[in-house]
Amino acid sequence: MKITAEPRSDQWNAEDFIGGPRVFTVAGVKTGTAEQKYDIELVEGEGRVWRPPLTMLRVLLAAWGDEASAWIGRRVELFQDPTVRFGKDAVGGIRIAALSHLDAPLNLKLTATRGKRVAYTVQPLKEAPKPVTPAEPARDWRVEADALKGRTDDLRALYMDAQAAGADPDTLAHIKAAAGA
Repeated sequence: MKITAEPRSDQWNAEDFIGGPRVFTVAGVKTGTAEQKYDIELVEGEGRVWRPPLTMLRVLLAAWGDEASAWIGRRVELFQDPTVRFGKDAVGGIRIAALSHLDAPLNLKLTATRGKRVAYTVQPLKEAPKPVTPAEPARDWRVEADALKGRTDDLRALYMDAQAAGADPDTLAHIKAAAGA
């Protein structure tokens, strides 16, 4: 059994990234609340949205432009940054580590506090290698034919499948023999 400690929430919170960064695919963007202007729906988001603060929204705009429909299908790596402040307190927050569709690191100056800007770098997101799906095992037409011996209709269908798959003439003859032809 997998143990989780998730708050009942409709959004991703900094505490959700204690275990490390996570990569998400943008499914859509919709209007949020007055506090957080946009809700970013995530394919792997488990039904929760990401509500980026203004600084991270500016990163997305710099990287991907201002057309929300262009963001769909793009990927973002998010992490917990414990230095994020709210007023005088370091409360932690969610930051962007990397983004897809970047050719090189993106270097920006973002507002840290009133009148103070700090350098912020977002790395290009290296796409995960495509999962290797095992090849479908080759069918043993002869074994299948032997199992269907005497069942003419099934053997006829098997013969057609084997022929379409490019089975050798000896295998096709074996299937015909199983049908009694």
